[in-house]
Amino acid sequence: MAIALATIYLVWGSTYLAIRVTDRTMPPLLMSSARFLIAGAALYAFASRGRIRPTLREWRAAAIVGAALLVAGNGGVAWAETRLASSLAALLVAMVPLWVALMDRAFLGRRLSSSAVAGLVVGFAGVALLVRPGGGGDVLAMLLLVGTTAAWAGGSLYARGAALPETPLLSASMQMLAAGAFLAVAGLATGETGDINSQSFSTKPVIAFVYLAVVGSLIAFSTYAWLLRNVRISLVATYAFVNPVVAVALGTIFLNEKISWSTIVAGAAIVVAVVLIVTARPPKQPEIVEVSEPLEAAA
Repeated sequence: MAIALATIYLVWGSTYLAIRVTDRTMPPLLMSSARFLIAGAALYAFASRGRIRPTLREWRAAAIVGAALLVAGNGGVAWAETRLASSLAALLVAMVPLWVALMDRAFLGRRLSSSAVAGLVVGFAGVALLVRPGGGGDVLAMLLLVGTTAAWAGGSLYARGAALPETPLLSASMQMLAAGAFLAVAGLATGETGDINSQSFSTKPVIAFVYLAVVGSLIAFSTYAWLLRNVRISLVATYAFVNPVVAVALGTIFLNEKISWSTIVAGAAIVVAVVLIVTARPPKQPEIVEVSEPLEAAA
């Protein structure tokens, strides 16, 4: 488990840098589509050997999760990074656990501890500071990322009880294949084919793309799918306050990205909020008393 968590901590933190590099010459949606189709096909060929073919119900569930996590989530990040610094994008994506806590309360009726409530207040205040007009970033791209984080949180919660294959690797491969198909349609519909040229396949973008497909998708996303099935989601969500640190450090070192004081304050607020929410001790939930049939109770 420790190795799995360390993988998504470090690898996903570095993917913001890789996406920023590919975005300089590659169209974001079609790049993401190719990334997931290649990784998904390779993983499916490996994970499906000797197993019964997935049912239509399992494919439908995988398509829903893939659309939420990879189309809205990763595809949204890839598009947003054409307008935002990789470090800023990573700070906004760190708010995923805030959405998880809200959705837990809204849809599952789970009570929030006082520290979790404080975390929500602090976290959304930090987000408001980042996305305010005149805050130094593209407001549309930042608002899109707020939406993509909600989609990722919702998809992660849905995946916990969805009719996905029992094998995490097979499940991950199906999600990537479905997402790759959706992203291809989106990229073609928005005319991204016109943005492909000889510069798209220069050395640095190609290296970054291979890293995203092999390490970011094939290895890290498969690891995430395994964690979702085997570890409580609050622990899995801790990647959200490690990834920004890694992304900011790499963006500063390799891309010379500048960070304003307001961004530092807002980012710190989001990270503190995530820590408060993830480490909060859940309050005692109301007990549900099951009433037996009258005759059984009497017996």
